[in-house]
Amino acid sequence: QVQLVESGGGLVQPGGSLRLSCVASRFTSDYYAIGWFRQAPGKEREGVSCISSSGDVTYYADSVKGRFTISRDNAKNTVYLQMNSLKPWDTAVYYCATVRLPFCSPKSNYWGQGTQVTVSS
Repeated sequence: QVQLVESGGGLVQPGGSLRLSCVASRFTSDYYAIGWFRQAPGKEREGVSCISSSGDVTYYADSVKGRFTISRDNAKNTVYLQMNSLKPWDTAVYYCATVRLPFCSPKSNYWGQGTQVTVSS
C-alpha cells in the first residue's frame, strides 16, 4: 500500500476554514481512490469524504456535505480536503487512506499519525 502523510491541521475559530492535504511519501504514477476519516477522543472513527482515482466521483458524509470539498491533483500525488464553516464538533484527528468505492471503506486497518483539527473559540 502507498504510504500517505496528512498535513494542514491546526486550531481555528468556529466558522473558519482549513485545507488538509494527503500526499504520497514518494512520487508515483499510480493513482488510488482516497478517503478522509476522522476520530474524536472517545469516539469511533468515521468516514468524512472520499474521491475516485480519477477525481470524477466524490462522496461526502451528511454531516459535512455543503461545507467540505474533496479534490485531488494527481500530478502532485495529493488529495485535498477543503473545510469551510467549521464547527466545534468537527474537532478530531483527521486521517487519509486508500479506500474501496462506492462505500469509501478503507482497504487497510493500519493508520498513520493523522493531523489534528481543533475548532474552538
